Amino acid sequence: MTTNTDAGTIIGWDKDDLGVVTLTIDDPDHATNTMTDAMATALRLCVERLEDERDTISGVVITSGKDTFFAGGDLNKLMNAGPADIADIAAGLDHFKESFRRLETLGRPAVAAMTGTALGGGFEVALAAHHRIVMDKPGVQLGLPEVTLGVLPGAGGVTRIVRMLGIVNGFANVIGQGPRMTPAKALKLGIIDEIVSSDEELVARAKAWIAEHPDADQPWDRPGYAIPGGTPRDAALSAQLPAFPATLRKQLRGNPMPAPIAALATAVEGAQVDIDTAFAIETRYCAHLICGQVSANMIKALFFDLNAVNKVTVRPAGHPVRRAHKVAVLGAGMMGAAIAYVAARAGCDVVLRDVSDAAAERGKGYSHQLLDTEVHKGRMAPAERDRILNRILATANVSDVSGADLVIEAVFEDIELKKKVLAEAAGYAAEDALVASNTSALPITEMAGAMNRSDNVIGLHFFSPVDKMPLVEIVVGEHTSDAALARALDFARQIRKTPIVVKDVYGFYANRVIAKFVDEALSLVAEGMHPASAEQAALQAGFPAGALTLFDEINMVTIAKIRAGFIEDAAARGVPFVPSASYPLVDRMLGEFDRPGRLQGRGFYEYDGPGGKRLGLWPRLAKEYYRPDNDIPFEDAKQRMLVSAALEAARCFEEGVIGTVAEANVGSILGIGYPAWTGGALQYINQFDGGMAGFVARADELRERYGDRFVVPASLLQRAAEGKHYV
Repeated sequence: MTTNTDAGTIIGWDKDDLGVVTLTIDDPDHATNTMTDAMATALRLCVERLEDERDTISGVVITSGKDTFFAGGDLNKLMNAGPADIADIAAGLDHFKESFRRLETLGRPAVAAMTGTALGGGFEVALAAHHRIVMDKPGVQLGLPEVTLGVLPGAGGVTRIVRMLGIVNGFANVIGQGPRMTPAKALKLGIIDEIVSSDEELVARAKAWIAEHPDADQPWDRPGYAIPGGTPRDAALSAQLPAFPATLRKQLRGNPMPAPIAALATAVEGAQVDIDTAFAIETRYCAHLICGQVSANMIKALFFDLNAVNKVTVRPAGHPVRRAHKVAVLGAGMMGAAIAYVAARAGCDVVLRDVSDAAAERGKGYSHQLLDTEVHKGRMAPAERDRILNRILATANVSDVSGADLVIEAVFEDIELKKKVLAEAAGYAAEDALVASNTSALPITEMAGAMNRSDNVIGLHFFSPVDKMPLVEIVVGEHTSDAALARALDFARQIRKTPIVVKDVYGFYANRVIAKFVDEALSLVAEGMHPASAEQAALQAGFPAGALTLFDEINMVTIAKIRAGFIEDAAARGVPFVPSASYPLVDRMLGEFDRPGRLQGRGFYEYDGPGGKRLGLWPRLAKEYYRPDNDIPFEDAKQRMLVSAALEAARCFEEGVIGTVAEANVGSILGIGYPAWTGGALQYINQFDGGMAGFVARADELRERYGDRFVVPASLLQRAAEGKHYV
């Protein structure tokens, strides 16, 4: 047996007595293996050596010296690439492609023995092998999620998946939306071949497969191989293909996301040519995406900013990590029921309290419904469902809160009611219990005044639906201690939420920012734009839903209360409050028209009953407000929503409402649906055409035309003048 290491110890080489070479990828300079320039060099040297020693080699096992297999591309390099770097990026992609191609055509069986997660470029490494085996352990993810970061699988991923699964299956299930899969799902789909349960079994099975398949090659290199489902030249497939762009347009809803469109073009064009030409097509599309602004924005926000927030670097030092064991949730309505669910799923014992046992049981029913769905889909065993449900005690008896180390109220947005239920429950909870309010706007400091230990009171603002929305705002009151903040952050991690820490001001961060978006959208209608056009402008700007849809879901009674709170808050702080044309419209919907929202079955939209299915926009809305001669350009409509929300995010950052740029960007995307293509509300300002100065100039134009809602804060003006960015 011979053992040595190539290329700066990045890839280890071990050849056994049967001639099987095990290549162990283990970059000593990085926590995970990534597609760095050094990795490219190491891989090329290994491939060249395999070719030189081919006659003494019986097969190749590609594995990893790390818990994960291979993380993918060098995202820092990709994020910083610009239009001038297209040729260099293309050359880098082609370098990896050539190495992978030489490996799969070596004439010797190659097996990817994946020690764990393999995503993006990391999974493209495995696709170049003839057989793929995965170690199944908790948290392993497989797939090609590049489109979720604004790029596409550019190291052979699109080309090989299309040849493996076909255009339709490959694009729909792997490439187009970039899902991250469990090993079981990947096996069922056919992009891996085996699952094992131990490290020893992993390499042993790989070597056994090599012995069983000495002449292995890729199916697409065999004479006469046909892509599953055919190529665009085939009549059956050509009849299906026109539906794909239509489906994609429907999914994107005008959202300016170029990656899925480019990925589809790559798949279709590449299926019509030989594999080397397909690789060239893939490189061309991918390099242009990488060097565009959208991918830079998305990589920054959804990788670097998100990782920074999830590492919880804002957690106060010197406090031991604490897990919540018994959680009391006060209020079994929609929010309370969902909070109870996520806490129980995280292993907590939960007391779900409401005014009656029946109301509490209805709240527990929410968990039952969600868990039953998991069981029905085969994602959970019935016994596990029962274990989770048994952790939830539905009750009207406040004494059942006894001993709880975390109390979370989720009752109606009335501060006196919140103070009452918190104080009552705190009397039964553990002496050092963390006491939290799920309020979306009300002052935590005032609530803390009703408690014996105001230093243990904090805000935990969840977003609906809690079981799906990943963000939680942690609101620090004037008397909240560092220990309480640390515990709140620990709980957020325990229930697998992304936490941002915000200051105790009215509306906190997310609601202040989203209020500006919806105000502008409704103002468009009040100023004469057709309601359908206003909704479409929001979608084409990149928001996940139109503001009229959102208003109906939230309910206009709640929105009117929040607006009144903002007016009172501005008066208390002695700052001007600039109204918008949306306010009279909402007042009229609530008063004259009596259409408060979906819950009542009537709002901006019509429904098939209270809380029912949306049927279409209420026709009278357009009759009352639409003016064909309105002079609002569609581009102005989109940018009014984006710019107004970004200006509010900038104010929040400058006022210390939100502490870091990463939290501001991530909070805006995950909390309010600020378009991901922008990289978040502050990154939208950074990346604007012309930089910050360009953003300021555009805001000034909007102010001149539409009013003082677009006044640029002095701090932002100074940053623009100094050529600075939000970092």
